[in-house]
Amino acid sequence: MNTASISIAPAAAAPQSATIDLAAVDQAIARFGRKSNAVIPILQTLQELYGYLPEEALVRVCHQTEITPAALSGVASFYDMFRHRPVGKYIVRVCRGTACHVTGAERVEDALRRELRVPDGDDTDPARQFTIEQVACLGCCTLAPVVRIEHTTFGHVTAEKAPGILRQFLAHVAESDGSEQSTEAPPDQQSRIAEIHVGLGSCCVAKGSDRLFHELRKSARDLGVPVVVKRVGCVGMCHRTPLVQIASAGRPVALYAGLNPALAADLVRRHFKPRGLLRNLSRTCAGALDLLLADQERSSHVDACTVDRTDQNVSAFLGRQVHIATEHFGRLDPLDLDEYMSHHGFAALARCLGKPTPVRNGRAIALRPARPARAASESLPDSTEPFDTARGSGPAAELNHREAGLTPEQIIDAIAQSGLRGRGGAGFPTGQKWRIVRDQPGDAKYVICNGDEGDPGAFMDRMILESFPYRVIEGMAIAAVAVGAHEAVFYIRREYPLAVKRVRAALAQLESRGWLGERLLDTDYPLHLTIMEGAGAFVCGEETALIASIEGRRGMPRLRPPFPAVTGLHGRPTLINNVETLALVPWIIRHGPEAFSAIGTATSKGTKVFALAGRVRRGGLIEVPMGTTIREVVEEIGGGATEGRRFKAVQIGGPSGGCVPSSLAHTPIDYESLQRIGAIMGSGGLVVLDDSTCMVDIARYFLRFTQDQ
Repeated sequence: MNTASISIAPAAAAPQSATIDLAAVDQAIARFGRKSNAVIPILQTLQELYGYLPEEALVRVCHQTEITPAALSGVASFYDMFRHRPVGKYIVRVCRGTACHVTGAERVEDALRRELRVPDGDDTDPARQFTIEQVACLGCCTLAPVVRIEHTTFGHVTAEKAPGILRQFLAHVAESDGSEQSTEAPPDQQSRIAEIHVGLGSCCVAKGSDRLFHELRKSARDLGVPVVVKRVGCVGMCHRTPLVQIASAGRPVALYAGLNPALAADLVRRHFKPRGLLRNLSRTCAGALDLLLADQERSSHVDACTVDRTDQNVSAFLGRQVHIATEHFGRLDPLDLDEYMSHHGFAALARCLGKPTPVRNGRAIALRPARPARAASESLPDSTEPFDTARGSGPAAELNHREAGLTPEQIIDAIAQSGLRGRGGAGFPTGQKWRIVRDQPGDAKYVICNGDEGDPGAFMDRMILESFPYRVIEGMAIAAVAVGAHEAVFYIRREYPLAVKRVRAALAQLESRGWLGERLLDTDYPLHLTIMEGAGAFVCGEETALIASIEGRRGMPRLRPPFPAVTGLHGRPTLINNVETLALVPWIIRHGPEAFSAIGTATSKGTKVFALAGRVRRGGLIEVPMGTTIREVVEEIGGGATEGRRFKAVQIGGPSGGCVPSSLAHTPIDYESLQRIGAIMGSGGLVVLDDSTCMVDIARYFLRFTQDQ
């Protein structure tokens, strides 16, 4: 192997570092292999370990693998995530996405640099405790401006609050014993009289939902109440998180927003009676003591957090929404496979494979009857909808399981007839793309789920992956069966650690049941799924650049044709769809293409998921029918511009899109209408701008972003 020296950054610029333990390099190579396509995961592992890429480690990689010094240097210098100088003990990542930019991210970074006394031209404080780095987008746009220190995310940071988050982080580190409580444990299977749902998406966790989740569990355990405190995915109403929903048999659902961990015990006592004489006496005494001390403040705080389901703000946000990609939002544990199956999960894939619904504990999962997609406000459980105390209880299955399976051609026909178009931005007909891949000769084909979502201001794919990993896997598997692929790859942004973690956990559960690998859903169809984490390059959202990245090369787009559907990954036919597109597929197969095509416009069918952020009152994750106007989204769902300001424009379509002025807010959001006014759909980021926003500054921001990328 070529042993030429590797030098990416000037040696004089790097402080002296301790001796590098090269055993870790050998372990990374043993894990990922010696082929050239292993270069990115090897470098990611080394940076995770050392904080940067030491030259000694890079030389070792070239000694022990087929990766040449030129190839390694080219990759390490191309992707934004790789650092070539030692860093401080903690990394402070400042989001510079569109929503963060318009809400003051530049001022926040300046305040952090002043507080840490970071010298001009450097990124690390003199004590080498903190290193500041910019990130194109952290995907928590409703919390803008956002700062992430190590694994802790802080939202709504201002220049005035910036020094405080540093102190808050250090205090948390000092108090921690090194054993963090996890919200990613397997679902609780105990018998229960009720469920307390806590949203645990990335935005929710950044606002304290994880701490609230643990305190609610502790309170329920201390009181001996047989209630499950249940992790659920994104609830959509990011502007009201943390959100807690209490569902019990025969009672109206109670909804709370903005609770803090200190109120957890009071909330549990309010809704549930402790079991056992001693616990009841304890509860009575505690209540009496509260009265004696006139400590009614916590109860009044809980009252203040109560959300009336009929409140105009709630109904306005939810009323226009129709959930397909985000079906059962706020109700499913993202990693509870049995619960997913009890809500039609893998029924569509089973039909495509011509087999009965998957079984659990030796029996078929009973599914709820199929029903058309309905408004989000109707999707939330209420007092008229029974609470299931056992997973899988309910009416008979929605599908006739004796019905013959679908052939690959019938699957593709169904997707084509539905009118589904790619939700990644270009809007290419999905069925047509699938058919092109299917028609290519040869047995080796691939399916790739594009979860790179590099548009600043967009976080739809992150939310779907975090909240509905099994749904995306099911859509991917259906696509693989349709086109004849036996290998599939998730390509997910490394800036989305929770999404990566949940997809990885979901794949592990399916593999443990024997439903992935050599026998997809226990059939003779083999399908192997793997995960590739991106390394911080916006351009890798483009199909050919993404393929280059998976192959271990710099993510440089190539001229087309040939298109990836003909010559893609490793030179083979490759189907690439984005996360939202694949999440829609199971619903279409279950309900039929006509049900999907009945929603939307003549040329833009179905629903679209949008990330609503920026200078808007009610930011969040929404799913609306195609053809909904910009004004309906911004002013009715989003509540208009922030208090005292005027709606000026909305930035749509990411860096390749445009800013649509309020005078054109009557424009329907569909592919053709947006194109006519000089914008594009993009992946679905909607960043609202108010009359305090300088449009020249926005133009400068996107020009600089495009130049940097």
